[in-house]
Amino acid sequence: MAPLDTKPSGAPKGVWKSGKGKGRHTPKGRQFTDEAQAEIARLLGDRPRRRDLLIEFLHLIQDTHGYISADHIAALAVEMRIGQAEIYETATFYAHFDVVKEGETPPPALTIRVCDSLSCEMAGAQQLQKALEDGLDPSEVRVLRAPCMGRCDTAPVLEIGHNHIDHATPEKVQASIAAGDTHAHLPDYETFATYVENGGYAKLKELREGGDWEAVQEQVLASGLRGLGGAGFPSGKKWGFVRMNDGPRYLAVNGDEGEPGTFKDRYYLERTPHVFLEGMLIAAWAVQAETCFIYMRDEYPAVLEILRREIAALEQAGIVEKGYIDLRRGAGAYICGEESAMIESIEGKKGLPRHRPPFVAQVGVFGRPTLVHNVETLYWVSKICREGPEILNSVEKNGRKGLRSYSVSGRVAKPGVYLLPAGSTILDVIDAAGGMAEGHVFKAYQPGGPSSGLLPSSIDDVPLDFDTLQPLGTFIGSAAVVVLSDQDTARDAALNMLRFFEDESCGQCTPCRAGCEKAVKLMQAEKWDTDLLEDLCQVMGDASICGLGQAAPNPIRLVMKHFAEEI
Repeated sequence: MAPLDTKPSGAPKGVWKSGKGKGRHTPKGRQFTDEAQAEIARLLGDRPRRRDLLIEFLHLIQDTHGYISADHIAALAVEMRIGQAEIYETATFYAHFDVVKEGETPPPALTIRVCDSLSCEMAGAQQLQKALEDGLDPSEVRVLRAPCMGRCDTAPVLEIGHNHIDHATPEKVQASIAAGDTHAHLPDYETFATYVENGGYAKLKELREGGDWEAVQEQVLASGLRGLGGAGFPSGKKWGFVRMNDGPRYLAVNGDEGEPGTFKDRYYLERTPHVFLEGMLIAAWAVQAETCFIYMRDEYPAVLEILRREIAALEQAGIVEKGYIDLRRGAGAYICGEESAMIESIEGKKGLPRHRPPFVAQVGVFGRPTLVHNVETLYWVSKICREGPEILNSVEKNGRKGLRSYSVSGRVAKPGVYLLPAGSTILDVIDAAGGMAEGHVFKAYQPGGPSSGLLPSSIDDVPLDFDTLQPLGTFIGSAAVVVLSDQDTARDAALNMLRFFEDESCGQCTPCRAGCEKAVKLMQAEKWDTDLLEDLCQVMGDASICGLGQAAPNPIRLVMKHFAEEI
C-alpha cells in the first residue's frame, strides 16, 4: 500500500519538511538551569520523592541558601513531578520560606525576627525592633517582626538565625553577630539513657507484651485528663473513636503551640522529652498506629534537635523501628495548630483547615483514621500509666479536679510555667509567679491566649479551668496567662491580639480573612464604633470555618464589655 500523501496539492516542494517556524525548543513552563537541577538532586539525596515531603525539601533549600529561587522551584518541580504553581503556593503560604522571583534581590544572609506578641510588646519589642533597624546595615542584616516564639517568660525575645536571645537588647545582638552565634543552643535535658535508668519505657514494654488497651483507656478517663492543646476533649475517648475505624491508622502529635503566651510544651520538651515520647508510644500502641507523626513548630529549633537525637536513640535501642516516628518541621503558620490544618501540612500542603465532618478520627493523615494529641496531653498519658490516675484526680481545689500547667507572663515578678491545681484563680497564679512586678498594679489578664480575650482584675475568684470561664464569654484554652497592669491599656492589648489574627488568618474563608482586617482598622479609631464592631464579631463567629475566626472576636467583645471607658 502506498504511503498516505498528507501534503496539500500545489504546496511548494519541501515546505513540510523544513522544521523551521515557531515550534518549541523547550517544554512548556519556566525553565531551570543544569546547576539548579544538580543542586536539588544533591540536597534531596536518596530521600524518596514523595509529595508529602515537599515542606521538608523546601526547608533543605531554605537552610542551605537562605532563600528559595524560581530556579529552585522549577528544578524541584521536575524532581518531584508536580507543578511549579503547586510548589510556589505552598512555599509562599509559610512565613519561614523566602521565595525570590526572577530579577529580585535575595534577602541578606542573616535575618533577625523580633517577637511582637503581647508579652514582648509590653516588654518593649517595638522600641527594640526600631533600635535594631536604625543600628544595623539592612544590606547585611534583615530585621522582621514575628509572631510568638514561645518564650514569653523571657520577653522581649528575638531570633537571630536560629539562636534565640532572651531579654534581648541591641548590645546582645551585636555581640551575637560578632561571635557568629546564630545557631540553636540546647539546654540540659534528661537523655534516653538517664530516663531508662529511672524506669523509663518499662511500662511501654509491659503493655506491648500483654496489656489491655481498653484498661489503659479507662485509666486515662478515670484521671479526668482532657486535651491540653486548648479544646479540652476527654483524652481517652479519642482512642475508642479511632480504634472503631479500620486500619491502617496513624497518630499525629500537635506540637505547634503557636498561641501567643503559650510555652508549656517547650518547657517539658526541653527538660524531659522521653516522658512525652513514652506517652506517645503508649497511645500509638493503644490505637495500633502504623506511624507516629510529630509536627513541631519551626520556632523551636532546640526542641527539634533534641527530638532528632532522642528518636535516633529509641531506634538504636530497638524500641521503635527506623522511620516509625516521623518528625515533621512546621514553617511558621499559627493556623497549623488547628488539627486538620496540621494534617494538611504533614501531607506537604498549605495549612488550610478542613471542613468537618468527616473528623480526623475517621479521615486524617492520608485519609486514614488518625489520633491527634497535644504534646502535654501525651506527657500526662505517660505519667498516668506509670503512677496511676490518682496523679491527677486526687488533686482538688475550688470544686475542680486535676492539675494545669499555666504559662504565665506579662507584669509578674517571675514569669514561667507553674503546675497548679486546676481550680486555681488568677490570684493564685499571680502569687505562684512571685506576685506583681515591682511598681505594677494588677489591672487585667488574658486567661488562655489571645483567643480568650481579656478579663478585668475584678473577676479574680473564678477557677481557671475547662468549663468555668464560658459563662464569662471566654475559656481557658491552653492556659496562656498574660497579666496586665495599670501601666497597660486594654484597647492596645486587644489591638495587638487582632493584628496577630489578621497576620495569621489562612485566608480560606472571607469572614475571618476580611473580618480580622476590618476589625484592626476599626479598632485604630480614637472612638470605637461598637455597633459596627459587634456586627462584625457576629458574622466572624457564625460563619468562619475554624476556631481562629470564631474566637477572634473575643478580645473585642470583652474590651467593649469590661473596659468601655477606654474606647
